[in-house]
Amino acid sequence: MTGACGYVGEVTPTLQTAAPLIPPRPTLPKLQEAAAGCTACDLYKSGTQTVFGDGPREAEIMLVGEQPGDKEDLAGEPFVGPAGQLLDRALVAAEIDRTQVYVTNVVKHFKWEARGKRRIHKKPNMAEITACKPWLEAELAVVKPTALVCLGATAAQALLGKDFRVSTQRGELVDSELADLVTATIHPSSILRGPPEEREKAFRGFADDLAKVAQQLRA
Repeated sequence: MTGACGYVGEVTPTLQTAAPLIPPRPTLPKLQEAAAGCTACDLYKSGTQTVFGDGPREAEIMLVGEQPGDKEDLAGEPFVGPAGQLLDRALVAAEIDRTQVYVTNVVKHFKWEARGKRRIHKKPNMAEITACKPWLEAELAVVKPTALVCLGATAAQALLGKDFRVSTQRGELVDSELADLVTATIHPSSILRGPPEEREKAFRGFADDLAKVAQQLRA
């Protein structure tokens, strides 16, 4: 049966994962088009739109976060909100050209709960991560980054195993088939959630982690 996105695969709210929606011979534009109609989990019902990855096909570095936030959900682009602005600053400090980096998330829809008039981030569960993971796997297969950096625990555990702990293993190089250089660090949103007096130190540590990746690429 032809799905709503024009590719073979049944598109229904009961679809267990997005795998049947991955187009043959995928490219980033094809994947983005197909993902726009994804109903593999229920998050599409509350999200404004699918927020797919962004960046050049030939990017050396891929950064993977947890999910889009409120600003990203409205804009339809990853890492454009406060955490994204902090990421941009860290990339400048690490001497990494933001336009040459591919950024994406494990989950492509914003999961939230209402708190007054605000939409507050809610952590995706394993079923939602599993449902959405084929999109990320397809992005990795198309981009083929030299360096893969997981931002935060959700991304790290989704890609590096449920036992991975960013708190104790951040910055470590992980032996993985996903890329030549694979590591994890904190998510920039964790800096914003931390005590104001500790944010500058946390930011420097985050920027240093990214700088080490850049140095390893140049080595």
